[in-house]
Amino acid sequence: MREERRPRGRDDSSHTPATSSDAADTWDDGLIARRVSETSPAEQPAAVEIRTGGQQPATPLVYDDSLRSRLDALRELVGLSRTRLDSKTLAEAGRVLDEAAARRRLSGQHTVVAIAGATGSGKSQLFNALAGVAISETGVRRPTTAAPIACSWSDGASTLIDRLGIPGRLRRRPVQSAEAEAQLRGLILIDLPDHDSAAVQHREQVDRVLALVDAVIWVVDPEKYADAVLHERYLRPMAGHAEVMFVVLNQVDRLPGEAAEMVLDDLRRLLDEDGIALGEYGEPGATVLALSALTGDGVGELRELLGQFVTERGAAARRISADVDAAGWRLRPVYAAGRRTGLSEEARDEFADRLADAVGATAAGEAAERAWLRNANRACGTPWLRLWRWVQGRSDPLTGRIPVRPQADEEVTARQRVEQAVRTVSERASAGLPAPWAQAVREAAVRGAQGLPEALDELAVRAGLPPGRPPRPGWWPAAVLAQAAMTILQVIGGLWLVGQIAGVMSPNLGVPVLLMVAGIVGGPLVEWSCRMAARGPARRYGQDAERRLREAAAGCGRARVLDPLAAELLRYREVREQYGRVMGMEAAAR
Repeated sequence: MREERRPRGRDDSSHTPATSSDAADTWDDGLIARRVSETSPAEQPAAVEIRTGGQQPATPLVYDDSLRSRLDALRELVGLSRTRLDSKTLAEAGRVLDEAAARRRLSGQHTVVAIAGATGSGKSQLFNALAGVAISETGVRRPTTAAPIACSWSDGASTLIDRLGIPGRLRRRPVQSAEAEAQLRGLILIDLPDHDSAAVQHREQVDRVLALVDAVIWVVDPEKYADAVLHERYLRPMAGHAEVMFVVLNQVDRLPGEAAEMVLDDLRRLLDEDGIALGEYGEPGATVLALSALTGDGVGELRELLGQFVTERGAAARRISADVDAAGWRLRPVYAAGRRTGLSEEARDEFADRLADAVGATAAGEAAERAWLRNANRACGTPWLRLWRWVQGRSDPLTGRIPVRPQADEEVTARQRVEQAVRTVSERASAGLPAPWAQAVREAAVRGAQGLPEALDELAVRAGLPPGRPPRPGWWPAAVLAQAAMTILQVIGGLWLVGQIAGVMSPNLGVPVLLMVAGIVGGPLVEWSCRMAARGPARRYGQDAERRLREAAAGCGRARVLDPLAAELLRYREVREQYGRVMGMEAAAR
C-alpha cells in the first residue's frame, strides 16, 4: 500500500499540525471523516487516507505447535466426517479452517481490533479518541456509521484490511506524535456500524467483520449495557473469546457519585452470567473498564492496555484458538458419546448363535448323530429286527403322524430369525453413539443383511452332512462278524432241527436248541453292545457337524455384518480421537 502523506519536505515524525489546505485535501471525500467540531484546522490533528500502493509484505503469522496440531486435527476430523455428516453441520468448522489459513498467510505484526456497540453508545467517539483525530463521524443522526472504517498505526496492514472488505476511501492513518504511534504500533482499529441498527445491511456488516477480526472492544453505555440483544446475540455466544475481548462502559461522566461503580459491578455480574471470564487478579479473560470518550477520562488507560495487548502479538492466535473451541463445542453432539461404545464379545457370540439357529446347526448336529447311529444299527443289528422294523414302517397308517411343516414356512421362519439377529446386533453396536454415527452403523448392518439368508442357505448345504455314509470305527468289522456268527448259529440250529424232524438226521435236540438260543440271545446282545459303543462316536460326529455349520454361519455373518459394523465403529473411534485433539484432550475415546 502507498500512503498519501503530507507535502514533501515535512518530517513525518514532526508534531506540527497539518495546514488548512492539506487538511482540506485529506478530508474532502464528502462521505466520512468530516470535522465534527468547530475546532479550527490548526487546532484539529490531521489524519491521512491510506491508499492502495506497493507496500512491502509483512511477516506472516506463525501459530504455535499446539494450535497447529489442533487445526490439523480439525481438518482431519472434517475430512473423515464428510460422508457421515451433512455440509451444514460441518460448515462452521470449515469456515474456521479457511479463516485460520487465510489469517496465517497475513501479517503477524498487526492486530485487528474492532470497536462494536449499540446505537448511541459512543463507539465512534471512542474510536476518534483512541486515534487522536476525528476520523469517524459522530453526531445525533442515527445510524451515524454506515460502513466499517479502518485506522492503521503502521505500514503493512493493507492485506489485513483487504480481508475485511474495507475500501481504500474508508481507510485512515492518524498522524500523531512518535510516542503515541509507538504505543499502538501494529494496531488496526475498525469502527463498526451499530449492531442494533435498523438497517439490515449494517447488522450484516457487523457480523461479517466480527468473524474476521483478532479482537473486539464492546462499547456499552449506562442505558443499554443490559440490552438483551447484545448479551444473547453477541456476548453469550462469544463467551469463549473472552481473552480477546474488551468491554468498555462509556459515558460514565453522566453518572453521578458512586453510580459508575455500581453500574460497572452490575455489568460484571451480567458478563459472568453470560459465561464470560473476567481478566481479574491476573487471570485470563475479558478486560472490563469504565471511561468517558467525551471527557477523555479512562481513555489513556484503555490506550495503554491496548498497547500492551498489541505488543504481545498473540491476539490472532488466541482468536483462532477460541474459534476452534467454539466450533468444537458446536460439534460435540455429533461426536461425544453418552456412554461406552462398541460391540462386546458377548454380543458377537449371541449374533453367531442366532445365525446358527437360523440355519439349523443344532438340528443338523442331531441329524448327523442319528445318521451315525442308524449306520451302526445297519451294520451291527440283527437281520430279523431290521426286517421287522421295515415291515412295521410300511404297514403303519398315516393317521397320528406329526405333520411336516412346509419348506416355504421354514424358509420364512429362518429369514425372520436372520433379520432379528441383524437388528439386535445393530442396535447393540449403535447404542450410545451420536445420532449420525448410530445411523451409519444401522445402515451398514442393513446393507450386510441383504442376501444373508440366501448365503446362509448355500452355506448350510455345503457345510452340512458330508456325502456318503458316516465313517466307521475300527471295531465295526468285528461287530459285524459277531452278528453274522450269531445269525449263522441260528440258521445252523434251525436247519439241524428241521433235519431231525424230517428224519434225515439222528434225533438230538440239545445241540441245535443250544445253537439257536445262543444265536437268538447273542444277536440282540451284540446289537445292544454296539449301540452303547456307538453313542460316543455318534455324539462327537454330530457335534463336529454342528460346529462346522456354526463356524460357517458365524464366518458368513462376520464377513457380511460384523466386519462392516466394526469398520463403522473404528471410523467413529478415529473421529472421536481427532475430536479429542481438537478440544485439547489426551484421550477422546472411552
